[in-house]
Amino acid sequence: MSDNPLTEFVLRYRDDPVLFVKEVLGATPYDYQEEFLNAIATGERKMSVRSGHGTGKSTSASWAMLWYLLLRFPNKVVVTAPTSSQLFDALFAELKRWINELPPHLQQLITTKSDRVELTSAASEAFISARTSRAETPEALAGVHSENVLLVVDEASGVPEKVFEAAAGSMSGHSATTLLLSNPTRSSGTFYETQTRLSKSWWTRRWSCIDSPLVSDEFVEEMRERYGEESNAFRIRVLGEFPLADDDTIIPFHLAQSAIHRDIEITPDKKPIWGLDVARFGTDKTALCKRYGNVVTDIEAWQGLDLMQTVGRVMAEYESLQPSLRPSEILVDSIGVGGGVVDRLRELGMPVRGINVGEAPALGKTYMNLRSELWFKTKGWLEDRSCKLPKDEQLLAELTSIRYSFTSSGKLKAEGKDTMRKRGLKSPDLADALCLTMASDATTALSGNNNNWNKSIKRNLKGIA
Repeated sequence: MSDNPLTEFVLRYRDDPVLFVKEVLGATPYDYQEEFLNAIATGERKMSVRSGHGTGKSTSASWAMLWYLLLRFPNKVVVTAPTSSQLFDALFAELKRWINELPPHLQQLITTKSDRVELTSAASEAFISARTSRAETPEALAGVHSENVLLVVDEASGVPEKVFEAAAGSMSGHSATTLLLSNPTRSSGTFYETQTRLSKSWWTRRWSCIDSPLVSDEFVEEMRERYGEESNAFRIRVLGEFPLADDDTIIPFHLAQSAIHRDIEITPDKKPIWGLDVARFGTDKTALCKRYGNVVTDIEAWQGLDLMQTVGRVMAEYESLQPSLRPSEILVDSIGVGGGVVDRLRELGMPVRGINVGEAPALGKTYMNLRSELWFKTKGWLEDRSCKLPKDEQLLAELTSIRYSFTSSGKLKAEGKDTMRKRGLKSPDLADALCLTMASDATTALSGNNNNWNKSIKRNLKGIA
């Protein structure tokens, strides 16, 4: 036996990442995590894992990266995700957490930086580098060469195809191991292909929340109650399955989810627009959406307030703001009880407009009513990809649940709330409040062109009081 403790360390763990995790990191991997680690150790070069939320994919990837860094010298490990928040707040943060679990003598071998972890004695020959993979920077995974290369792509379903195209050379090298991990948010793209058409040449697995000891039964039931078992959100977040209904859902899940994680700042010269959807039934909620240009800063809902109390709450929020931060318009669904809210807010001098979403749309030949048009304008706004939504699970569920159909005359019709209730889904109050902001004559043009959503309209919208 060698007198060099590092030599003994390498001999013991070089081919056994599971033992490394147990003895060095002091963790106990579950069966599916052991299978994942062993696949890397035994030479699998192309691996793709789709999973529900909270099944431990970031932890598993962090274990693999640390093992690779310390025991596969020389090496280059590149880890990426579609946005900086997904990369640094999730996966890279998890990696640093496990670095802190290393014994002190191993921690001393490592230098940790904001976007890089490296062996101090050989910083250019053994490192983990974090790189954001955006369509604007497709070279994120390109040009990675070493005797041992590990490419870790987190939330791979959201990585632009240009990035995968640029990385093709690095991913196909004889020494490269590629790990794709993701919630399966869209039924297209490279990640989807690895799990379907290309699955014979990839090591593929699905990690469901229902089967994972890391996920509580309470969480699964909460998701079932929130989303509905038949929803795409439940399939993606819980079952780790790809969405099924993209063909008749107005807003695909991946569109809404990607808007949550975008790195977009509020444009200072944009006046906010508020959308207010007033509750009509006891189980519905009144929802208020605040949007500054391309950024939804806040969306909230409340229940149990009468109309005048609702007016008082909106008024209080308006007056609590500096004049420059107050909305230029408050757009309220004026059908039914919302009409009384509009009248009282107008009496109080508020910049309110009543929107009758049941009236004719601007593009009467395309949509059945204004509500349908506003929902599709919201989809266009999301497709423009220069917008941002808050991290709100309920909003995400609502936006991605509503379906569309065609009338007998060929017009597009957004699913009504009564139909949604028959499917076991709650009223999309938060989503409707967001859609109302798309009726603003200051920020949207109902022109049918997805890229024109921010242009001023040339005439008054029907349905605006």
